[in-house]
Amino acid sequence: MNSKRGRNFRLALTRSSPVFFGYVILGLGYGLYMHNLGFSFWYPTLMAATIYGGSVEFIIATLLTQHFNPVNVLLITAVVGFRQFFYGISMLTKYPHRGWRKFLLLFGLTDETFVINYSLQVPDDCDETSVQAWITILDYAYWVLGAFLGGFLGAAFNVQVKGLDFVMTALFIVLALEQFMQEKRHISSLSGVAITIGCLLVFGKTYFLIATLLLLVAEYYYFYRRHQKGGDRA
Repeated sequence: MNSKRGRNFRLALTRSSPVFFGYVILGLGYGLYMHNLGFSFWYPTLMAATIYGGSVEFIIATLLTQHFNPVNVLLITAVVGFRQFFYGISMLTKYPHRGWRKFLLLFGLTDETFVINYSLQVPDDCDETSVQAWITILDYAYWVLGAFLGGFLGAAFNVQVKGLDFVMTALFIVLALEQFMQEKRHISSLSGVAITIGCLLVFGKTYFLIATLLLLVAEYYYFYRRHQKGGDRA
């Protein structure tokens, strides 16, 4: 590994280190949860490696113990993971001319990877694309590692740990606050909170997420067009 590649990797490792603790701990909980449902240790590892959907994987784990309904699984997965689609759209301008790595960067987006790569500031002696790609790969590896450890330890020691669902929520709040503090203006962040609360009150818990995401896309498009016309970006 040459010096520049080494700097790229070390910067990605440093920036993704908070995700490491969150993903491994939650992945442990996920692996243990799968073990408690009666699945072999390789099930959570395989699901983490192929689905890579966080909360979606917890839901699917429960659905696997029930009568299989593919339409129900499809709808639940689409609703819960629908925000990833908008992450990809909002990152198109952040990932221009990335070649084959653009597909890795877009399809490897999670809440935490999105926040880190969106706010990433790379020094001149590092390559931005390489750092973003390494962050994406490392975050993916953290999740798979945590799921494997949880499944393996659950099978080896027959243990159960509950109450770990709060970890990723706390992690994402910290990352979001970091992004908020780096903004020059906070119109987008504050309006996002207001839109989310408003949609929750109007549409209820079942449909508020889809309504919120659609309104946020409209807002993003408005600010994007405003920026293209030379206005100040929020």
